Parts: sequence; structure tokens; C-alpha cells
Amino acid sequence: MGFTLMETVIAIGVLAVLLTGFIAVFTPAAQGIRRSISSQQADRLATVLELELVTPRSGQAPATNQSVPATAITGFQKAFTWIREGNTPANAIFVYQYRGNPGALRSDGTPTPLPTITGQPGKNYVVFSMARRASDPVFSADLQAIEGAIFYVKPTQLIYGTNEMVLGTIGTIANKTGEIPAIAMTATNYKDAVIAFSAEFYSIPSKSAAYIQGPQFVTRFTTAKRPVFSRNLAVRR
Repeated sequence: MGFTLMETVIAIGVLAVLLTGFIAVFTPAAQGIRRSISSQQADRLATVLELELVTPRSGQAPATNQSVPATAITGFQKAFTWIREGNTPANAIFVYQYRGNPGALRSDGTPTPLPTITGQPGKNYVVFSMARRASDPVFSADLQAIEGAIFYVKPTQLIYGTNEMVLGTIGTIANKTGEIPAIAMTATNYKDAVIAFSAEFYSIPSKSAAYIQGPQFVTRFTTAKRPVFSRNLAVRR
């Protein structure tokens, strides 16, 4: 026995009402799940940056105005330099994950990158979270084994305002009150134990070394105004 046209129209109408109800209920829940995942990823990236800032590694350039070899640089000196110089494309800070060989460590203690996946994850290779500057000599090697998205960071010191912490001057580290001493500020004569800073995370459309080291990235870096997310962080002596 067939259905009349009227019965079919009524059935479609009922189905449409039910679907509208389901969408109204589940769409906010789905959006909440996406926000939760994004928040977790943002927290992971911020943690990777905060830890790497204070981790001295061999082969990385010594702090500016510090008469110490790269092997003797302290974590605080490294953080001081990265925060101060991180707003220039040449010293841009990148945060990412890459595939590495856990059985072959480089001189700086990080796994050797694996551009091609072979074997089993966790045994033959690991996905390692890392933060490096564009000027790091091994950064290009990591780019060949990137896993997922890559972000660059613009850090700016936070100083005391009237009733709250406010952004300081880009490219400068001052005392926490905003005072810039007559003598060039270095990690050694910085008076306080903590540097508070705002870290703005931006995404890039390409993971290739040619793009990151070329003029397109320089233009993107200098004109970017809307970060994917930002975090207020701090490093301690």
C-alpha cells in the first residue's frame, strides 16, 4: 500500500522538526568539545615554550651582551634573550612537534628528526614537542619531520601598571616597574627573580624551510595582529 503526497509531506515536516531539535541540543555540545580540545592544545604549546625557555642546550647562541660560551649559558640568560629578541623574524620562536629517533640523540639532547616514518611509534620513533628559534642551526632539520601544525610566538614583557600588569616595550626588557637602567640591561644586572611576559601564538600556512626563511614569512610576521591565542607566562632564575 503506497503513501499519498500529503502523507509524505507531513512525514518530511515531522522529520524536519525532530532534526531541528537535535541540532539545537547537540551543536552547543559539539562546539564545547572543540573549544576544550583547542584549550588543551594551547596549554600544551604554552607549557612547551615555558619549559624550553629555561632549558640550556649546547649549540644555541649565547645571550646578547653576555661574555659566556653557549655551553655555559644559564636557563635564565636564554629566556631573557629569547623574550627580548623574539619579536624579530630572524629570531622568531617556533613551537611544534616532530618525529624523532629516541635511540639517536643530538648533542643538545633532542632526538634526531625522522623525515620518513619507519617502524612503530613509541619504539622506533617518538613525537617530540619542541620550541626553537629561527636562527637555531638545527631548526631546518626539524622542519623535515614536523607532525601537525607549527606556530610562531611573539613575546612581550609584562610590567607593573597602575593596578595590573601591562605590556612593556616590544624588544626591551626593563625592571618590573618599567624602568630601563642607564647601563644596557642584561640577564646579569636584571634586578628581579622573575620575568613575566605575554606570549602571542600565531599559525603559519607552510612548514617548509623555504617559506619560513623567505620574505613571505617576514611579511606575515611583521604584519600579524590577530594571534590564534595568547598566554601570560613567567620564567624564574
